[in-house]
Amino acid sequence: MNKHRIKEPSVFLALIPVLVLVVLLFIVIRIFGADALSGGNQIILLTAAAICCAIAVFYCKTKWTDIEKSIISNISGVSPAILILLIIGALSGTWMISGIVPTFIYYGIQIIHPGFYLVSTCIICAIVSVMTGSSWTTIATIGVALLGIGQVQGFSPGWIAGAIISGAYFGDKISPLSDTTILASSVTGTPLFTHIRYMLITTVPSMIIALIIFTVAGLSHSAGVTTDRIMLYTESLRQTFNISAWLLIIPVITFFMIVRKVPAIITLFLSAVMAGFAALIAQAHLLHEISGFEISGTASKFKGLLMIFYGSTSIETGNAELNDLVSTGGMAGMMDTVWLIICAMVFGGVMMAGGMLKSITSSFTHLVKRTVSLVAATAGSGLFLTLTTADQYIAIVLNGKMFKDIYKNKGYESRLLSRTTEDAVTVISPLVPWNTCGMTQATILGVPTLTYLPYCFFNIISPVMSIITAALGYKIFKTATGDNENEKTLQK
Repeated sequence: MNKHRIKEPSVFLALIPVLVLVVLLFIVIRIFGADALSGGNQIILLTAAAICCAIAVFYCKTKWTDIEKSIISNISGVSPAILILLIIGALSGTWMISGIVPTFIYYGIQIIHPGFYLVSTCIICAIVSVMTGSSWTTIATIGVALLGIGQVQGFSPGWIAGAIISGAYFGDKISPLSDTTILASSVTGTPLFTHIRYMLITTVPSMIIALIIFTVAGLSHSAGVTTDRIMLYTESLRQTFNISAWLLIIPVITFFMIVRKVPAIITLFLSAVMAGFAALIAQAHLLHEISGFEISGTASKFKGLLMIFYGSTSIETGNAELNDLVSTGGMAGMMDTVWLIICAMVFGGVMMAGGMLKSITSSFTHLVKRTVSLVAATAGSGLFLTLTTADQYIAIVLNGKMFKDIYKNKGYESRLLSRTTEDAVTVISPLVPWNTCGMTQATILGVPTLTYLPYCFFNIISPVMSIITAALGYKIFKTATGDNENEKTLQK
């Protein structure tokens, strides 16, 4: 009985869907801007997938049933990530309305000192981003406030935006609430907290270097200081929320569960539930406001509690910028990301079924001689995809899919791939003017991308640190299943 064999496409033919994707994404992003994430990019992914299908069926002779199986397998592989994203939506709402995040902001914003403005800005943005898992929200809210303070103190917009973006993307990169962190771990098949812990090896040194630079720059700068904006924000937070250090017990418990390696879904779910109870106790008045009930009571609180888990919420603080900060999207706010992931998995599934990913990745194998060359090739590919696809989500998916088998065949752990992908994609995306991240941050802060790019030290250092770590062989392990079976485990 003859077994059905597909015809492997050439590298040029395999790249056609990718090139079409790049061109169409460029057009959509130019037209829709940041709103492209709300549907435009998803449609383009499906369009590129359709072109993949045509090549796979008519040229590669791939059976449609095989394409369907590949798509289903891809979507099934990220189903845990989708569930985590929905829980994170609930967590973001409960942590915000319960007062946990506002308490962090309240105490953190008061540490700003003239000589330490830049480093404080970076740290505050890092804390808020870790807590929310969103660099965009951090930059659009607390980042805008910090930008105004820095301008009053006489700092140049480039330095201020560099400190804000460095801190915001530090949190975006390592927060278990971040969709890019979840996506990178799921695409490469790496457990979420394993991925986060391994990233600390390159992320922490990169951040320390950036903080040292910001500290030196801040101490070298002499300017007047104003506390008006700080007082305005702290007073608005105090009047809106019941600020209490006791609320920080929940993040401590959450951190303890992470350290104890409790599964991510359980950790995040329990944290959201605890924050929900905290909201009932500490912020009952806000639950009533969110519910929209004209009379108070148990029903009003119950409705408000459910809404902070699943729906969008908004609180009137008396400050327009703070209103944006404390608004949340809940589980419903994650649907654009879920939709994007599913569409990306469809595109990747067809690319795999048609042999196109295999054809492209095979062209990289000759570059891989040692660990450092593999990591450098991965980082270079991630940078290329970030530049060409103009979207960090798509770049993460494609880079993970392209190198997953290479790492497996060479005997490297998947966490090395997931870390390198984030080092080269997540933090680089805001430095590309035509990338959705670059366009968004430049628009929000009113600072051109190329103006703040030289001062985003954390973002610039991260991919370099990834390659340096690989060259040193630090904490990089090989199994006995790769091409070099007799090679001993590299230095721990």
